[in-house]
Amino acid sequence: MALAFFCVGSGCVGIVLPILPTTPFLLLAVVLFAKGSERFHRWFLSTGLYRKYLADFVATRSMTRRAKSRVLVVVTVLVTVGFIFSPWFARIILAVVLAFHYVYFIFGIRTIAEEGENDQEASGQSAG
Repeated sequence: MALAFFCVGSGCVGIVLPILPTTPFLLLAVVLFAKGSERFHRWFLSTGLYRKYLADFVATRSMTRRAKSRVLVVVTVLVTVGFIFSPWFARIILAVVLAFHYVYFIFGIRTIAEEGENDQEASGQSAG
């Protein structure tokens, strides 16, 4: 349970610090809460933090283009920093991991329209 709360705290810090990823910490928190306590699991699922950052992804297995871009930028920055300070064999591993992230996010996760995007397209079509 302590690790689950640590993950929630790290996820919250990641909301304001772009270098720290939010989604992985919150996903790990969901898993840890589910395994640790049904009561805390229900509590976490009812929080605004979960609803804002994870509920759509868990329900639909899809993300907006902006969310995908944000995750990939953060991952790229973190892997690049590790790449710079790593020996050659670790650089190969990091390059493979980064390539996997890009392939997974581009082809493995469905891209959905952002809220309001469909409204703008509809109004643009009716005006033209």
